Amino acid sequence: MSRAENRVEITRTIQETARRHLAEVGPAALSLRAIARDVGMVSSAVYRYFPSRDDLLTALIVEAYDELGDAVERADAGVRRRTDLAKRFLAVCDAIHDWARANPHEYALLYGSPVPGYAAPDTTVPAAARVTGAFLRLAQESEREGDDLGAPTRAVGSTERKALDGVRPALESPVADDRMVRWLIAWSTVFGHTSLELFGHMHRGILDYDAHFAQVTGQLAADLGLTRVP
Repeated sequence: MSRAENRVEITRTIQETARRHLAEVGPAALSLRAIARDVGMVSSAVYRYFPSRDDLLTALIVEAYDELGDAVERADAGVRRRTDLAKRFLAVCDAIHDWARANPHEYALLYGSPVPGYAAPDTTVPAAARVTGAFLRLAQESEREGDDLGAPTRAVGSTERKALDGVRPALESPVADDRMVRWLIAWSTVFGHTSLELFGHMHRGILDYDAHFAQVTGQLAADLGLTRVP
């Protein structure tokens, strides 16, 4: 094994061990020394791969975002009729929901409480943008198709138009303000619903999580105007 291959293998082992620790103690208590003991290395050796806990957290965050991005993009690509935006939207929603339930600790790292003393660097943005990018691509396609929004929508005022300026650079083609607001509502609803479920806030209130999620996302698709037959 070459030196480069050996480094990749050791890095992978450290990150896999860190993910196990993440499930046991949470991100705030993640310790490079404890991980080094489990890997069978001295702590000084681990620091050659990850100079600090924050560097390791960043690697775990990017890895998790990329895994979620892979799941979302795979689900979208799996819909053969590309004009069926409703089916593609629901596939993306289900991929997020399924990945979160299969990886609750990684989901919590991405969308749970901030880790004290840690600020995610800009290097996490490209991986994070893969998921939001899936929603934005569908929004742009819906705009080009001229889909009528399926529920009454409030007029977008000047203050909100300015608030949306942060989103526009991510668009390859323009999306009307009212449609963009509705897509942002859908995006936040999917993640908000998933978080409430994973963090136990629906316990005993919703008796069938899958049925309720399907109802919620189906309603979102209808509200977005995605149920029109091409």
